[in-house]
Formats: sequence, C-alpha cells, structure tokens
Amino acid sequence: MKRIEEVYREILFQSMEKKNNTLTQSYLATALNVSLSIVNLALKPLRRMNAVKIKQRSFDIIDKRKILYYWASTRNIEKDIIYRTRVEKPVRKIESEMPPDIIYAAYSAYKFKFKDVPADYSEVYIYSDNIKEIEKRFPKNNKTPNLFILKKDRNMKRITIANVFIDLWNLKEWYAKDFLTAMEAKINGILE
Repeated sequence: MKRIEEVYREILFQSMEKKNNTLTQSYLATALNVSLSIVNLALKPLRRMNAVKIKQRSFDIIDKRKILYYWASTRNIEKDIIYRTRVEKPVRKIESEMPPDIIYAAYSAYKFKFKDVPADYSEVYIYSDNIKEIEKRFPKNNKTPNLFILKKDRNMKRITIANVFIDLWNLKEWYAKDFLTAMEAKINGILE
C-alpha cells in the first residue's frame, strides 16, 4: 500500500468509525509518521473534488463517499500481494490456522467484522509481514492459489471498514460483487 493510501485509510477511519470529521494535516503526518508533503499530496485530489474543505489550521471531511470511491479506484491490490499459494482445505480451516499477528482482509475481514457472509467464497486474503511463518504453515506450490498475503504496512494496526471495502472493490472473483453490495447497504448510513 502506498503511503498516500495510508493517509486515505486514516481519514476514513477517523470519519467513518470515530465520527471525527475535522482533522489537521500535522495530526495525520505525526500519527502515520509521514511527511506533511505526503499528507498535502493526498489531500489535493480530495480538495479538487470537494470531498474535503481546507481551512487555515485544519480540514473538514465533507464527502466520505467520494474519498472512499476515489481510494477504491486508485488502489492496486495486485501489487501488494507478496505471497500466494494453494491450500487444499476449506476456507474456515485455513482461517483458523493463521498465526495471531495477521490481519484478515477482503472476504474473511467482512465475515469477522460484520458477522455475515453474503456469498460462499474460496479465497483467503490476509495482511501480514511474517512470510516465514505463513510459508511454514502453508507451503508454496504452483497450483491455482486460494491464499493471498498482502503486505502489511507499518501503520496497519487493525482492519478498517474502509479498508475492507477497498479490498473487496479490487478483487476479481464474481462473488466480490455480492460482498460489495451487502457492504454498501451496511455502511450507507455511515457515509451520509
């Protein structure tokens, strides 16, 4: 995930989950350990599309939906895959055998966050930076992969609602649309 995307994730986390719609650029830079120029760069397109309003000492989040869809359209999840393999086990079993320091992504994240599964799924996506442990549990092979490890960035402490949405938006499996439709219904009130 690009550093600029970490800024979008934090803005959306603060707004959607913490109900904090006024932030400062210096808060984001400090919280994410990024430069003010990265924060400023992240805000430029959001300002242009009237998703944020820049004030003298802060900025207001005006349109969460625009920010969410903008991030979704610029994300390239394929570039973040650092390991993939085939595991000949049911999804539930694969999920239960994960090491404790991972963060579930996409379908699994949706399932655990919303206690719901809008469609059956056969792939497991996780965020991790501990490839050795994953490879030990799930050895690499050349079969069609169903386990995908995404690079966990240093600011990822949890999966956010926005991050689940972004992951699902960028997946090509046919049932990703079912998950997205269900998710949009769940978060519609949050985005207003």
